[in-house]
Amino acid sequence: MTTTDLAPASQDAPGSADGRPPVLELAGVTLRRAGKEILHGIDLRVEAGEHWAVLGPNGAGKSTVLSLCGANQHPTTGTVHVLGHRLGRIELQALRRMIGHVDPRHRVASPLTVEQVVLTGLTGSADLPRRWEPTPDQAEHARELIASVGMGDRAGLRWPTLSQGERGRALIARALVGRPQLLLLDEPTTGLDLAARERFLTALDGVVAEQPTTSTLLVTHHLEELPSTTSHAALLRDGAIVAAGPVDEVLTSAGVSEAFAHPIRVERTHGRWHASGA
Repeated sequence: MTTTDLAPASQDAPGSADGRPPVLELAGVTLRRAGKEILHGIDLRVEAGEHWAVLGPNGAGKSTVLSLCGANQHPTTGTVHVLGHRLGRIELQALRRMIGHVDPRHRVASPLTVEQVVLTGLTGSADLPRRWEPTPDQAEHARELIASVGMGDRAGLRWPTLSQGERGRALIARALVGRPQLLLLDEPTTGLDLAARERFLTALDGVVAEQPTTSTLLVTHHLEELPSTTSHAALLRDGAIVAAGPVDEVLTSAGVSEAFAHPIRVERTHGRWHASGA
């Protein structure tokens, strides 16, 4: 099954004002593991072209929410719609191929070049399948994305020789090569030094500007790691949402202090956020 084999979006999918379903809709979601409830009544709605940050302390449930959004697990109760399709009523592998995922822990099975790693985003694999070749359009699109994240002169370098920052930028291109409608980023600047982090965020801002209809969801627990294109935010604490909505209404000193259970002063300068003890 290919992405074009997906059936039309479920008729019971919630609609937007223009009649289109949202990119993501979590309604009354709980999730239990080993008898313990780790998510409690999560409600979250992401429209096309919105760029969300999900923040909270360690153990708040951020990555678990991201796994639901990526169709990697089902809720215990409540409903999850991804790209208009309700989990439990759609073939998951086909749905996952419509979602880009940037995970700094991504493993490359063999010493592929940057271009080859990016092309594995089309096959959803850690290595390129035998006898598989990209179409000319796919290969050209991969090269364009590699250039757009500032890696054009490194496309032929082998993965083991790359810095962590270079790998992060290549993984953005890999996640976008399939032209996804949804891009998920799981603490993408983990392990990067300050300069590498800034190059990564600049590359992400550039890609977002070039693909205005793609929605993004970025998980982190550091405000300094948010790209300037962030439009919305959700704050989590102990498996529940403390606040969610437009970023300037959510990322306030009061809201962040509540989520982290500690007095924190939040400031925004030159489009970026900074946190310090209150």
